Amino acid sequence: MAKPATGRIEKQLRSIFPDGAIARVQVLEYGDDPEVEPGDTAIRVFIPRSDRPEGEEADEEIVQAFEEANHALLKKVREKLPRFIGWVEFRADGPGGAAGRHGPVLKIGARGGRARAFDEVSEELTPVMTRLGPGDLATVDTLITAGIANSRAEVLRWAVGRIREHPAYAQLQDRVREINELKAQF
Repeated sequence: MAKPATGRIEKQLRSIFPDGAIARVQVLEYGDDPEVEPGDTAIRVFIPRSDRPEGEEADEEIVQAFEEANHALLKKVREKLPRFIGWVEFRADGPGGAAGRHGPVLKIGARGGRARAFDEVSEELTPVMTRLGPGDLATVDTLITAGIANSRAEVLRWAVGRIREHPAYAQLQDRVREINELKAQF
């Protein structure tokens, strides 16, 4: 994203909240953070620490106090931000402005976040988390960029579906049933 657009998004976000409510803003694109998928943009907002000590408990208090003080304004965030923003995350600023990746966060989906695929809406889906190495993540992101799928979750569903279509998978299912029957005999 060009710097003027980043500055414009930050200015727009800061205009929603009172002065001093936000320490700093990061506009994240694909490649900046593993949670940002190809084609998405996200925002990470850092809440000032205001002489509070370090630690997860203090960070939780900071995030909770921010949410309580700005509850109505958080709704405006969803309405006013551009449609290409996938999510906005609020977290306590690190000591000296260090960008900590851990600790409590308040995360909201923006109005224009990626629409759910039809199969996500129509089926009962079970969430599954996985960690991918750089090579596997690059493969998944290439499939998204090529238009095979719209999200990382959709790529993984697509890949599992291809395995299920393979003739050897039916044979594998038969063997699993046989093993389960043998186990039941013990």
